[in-house]
Amino acid sequence: SGRANYDMVLAHAVSTFQAKYKYFVENTDYMDQLFELSFTKLSETGKSLSKCGRCTRYMKLISQKPMRLHCKNCEATYKLPQGGSIKLYQGNVCPLDQFELVVYNAGGKSFILCPYCYNFPEIEDMAQSSGCNRCPHPTCPNAAPQLSVTSCQTCDEGDLVLDPNSGPAWRMSCNELKCTCVVKIFAGAVRVAVSPDTDCETCGSSVLTVEYNPDKTPFKDGVSKLTGCVICHAELSSLVELSRQQFKRRRRGRGRGGKGRGRGGRKPRTKEEALDQYFV
Repeated sequence: SGRANYDMVLAHAVSTFQAKYKYFVENTDYMDQLFELSFTKLSETGKSLSKCGRCTRYMKLISQKPMRLHCKNCEATYKLPQGGSIKLYQGNVCPLDQFELVVYNAGGKSFILCPYCYNFPEIEDMAQSSGCNRCPHPTCPNAAPQLSVTSCQTCDEGDLVLDPNSGPAWRMSCNELKCTCVVKIFAGAVRVAVSPDTDCETCGSSVLTVEYNPDKTPFKDGVSKLTGCVICHAELSSLVELSRQQFKRRRRGRGRGGKGRGRGGRKPRTKEEALDQYFV
């Protein structure tokens, strides 16, 4: 009649798939051997670059597309921005997760990023696939509140952030992901620093301190060090690629400050403690 008992059919199907599953589990080594003839294991490719914040072992940079970092010990892979180069950033680590920071460079625009935060942002105000130039952490020296200078003149969303890795060909770049604005500033200076707690009274931009070698200073009367607004200070603005009229007035309440701002205090010992301190 072509009919069969439901329970018998179900039991037969389950036992068949159980046998298949057991067979494949017991013979995965044969499958791996076949794949190894044509493919290389991810853990065996790439070159050591930066330390993982979870196990403190070195992660490998996989340069083949898509470019990524892989930790063999944790069996974890972290995606990276594409279309550029990646290098280690001075051995500095993220204060939230202890991953070593790296620098992404593409066509003259570069930014620092934490491999973990780039994939799994731990601060509510930080979007995924963001570098340190978009991170609102209140005390990290590589975050936006410490390096943001003024509003971007090209787009209406981002801020121009000092690239601390760009000297002596110093530049600011927009921290909006899709904006390509790069502003060259103070070529040849030995030091450029942002004063994040001091704003220009005229336009609201951050005040910069710029220092040259005494024998190569472009400032009047042989002065080697000046502090002022990159837009409003006559001598400083003359060393910027864009004119004063091309800058917009800074948008108040963006990028710098925000909740939980403050300095000093004991350095957090754990990632959870760092996050708790941020959201206080």
